[in-house]
Amino acid sequence: MIFGLLSLTVYFLNRLVFAPQQPVPKKELLVYCGITMIKPISVIAAILEKREGIKISIIKGGSGNLLRSIRFNRQGDLFLPGSESYIRQAKAEGLISKSVHVGYNKAAMMVREGNPKGIQQNLDAMKSPNHYIVIGNPDSGSIGKETKKILSSAGIFEDVMLNVKELTTDSKRLIEVLKDGEADLVINWHATATWPENSKLIDSLPIDAQYAKKKRLMLGLLSTAKYPEIATKFMDFAASDDGKRIFDSYGLYQVD
Repeated sequence: MIFGLLSLTVYFLNRLVFAPQQPVPKKELLVYCGITMIKPISVIAAILEKREGIKISIIKGGSGNLLRSIRFNRQGDLFLPGSESYIRQAKAEGLISKSVHVGYNKAAMMVREGNPKGIQQNLDAMKSPNHYIVIGNPDSGSIGKETKKILSSAGIFEDVMLNVKELTTDSKRLIEVLKDGEADLVINWHATATWPENSKLIDSLPIDAQYAKKKRLMLGLLSTAKYPEIATKFMDFAASDDGKRIFDSYGLYQVD
């Protein structure tokens, strides 16, 4: 019996020594990213995955919805919303330990290519009952929040809300309703109109700088980060000259 136990022990020891080694799982970062910034963040993620030998997963959505997910899930490494206000809010709640500046956002009115309805480059156009108006929901995404701020500054938010036909969750849907011919006029982040898949179908009408100001894009390190040292490398690259060029290539740096 003792011999049998010894033999069994040797057998399992040999299996441990000579068995094929399982690959060590890659370290993984989880990034929460607003819809408008998904393109540059995906490019940067691909660069860091190759450079650091890691895996990077990205959750995209409206910034407000993402912040609610961060609160609920209590996991993840980085957060890039479409407005700095979400970073300030997350810091106040102890969800963000530090942040870096990576780009800029700016809102604009948008119409279908060629402006077929001859809509004036004036915020008062948002009140016209002759136009099918769609705007972002202030509670779900950064563009909705920024739209409310712009219209409130102009003193017309309540009037526009009476004229709005639909509230959407994020910038992606605002692009869709224009391209599909459902809407005549929206307010969206200017960068989205510069992308190749949209630029020939959508025209951007700048909003007076008195109301639509350039907004900083801040990338935040979550306090729940599992690999803060790697997440910091991501932040450093995003904030570097190379990172800025990537953001600028998607209309998210030089927005004036």
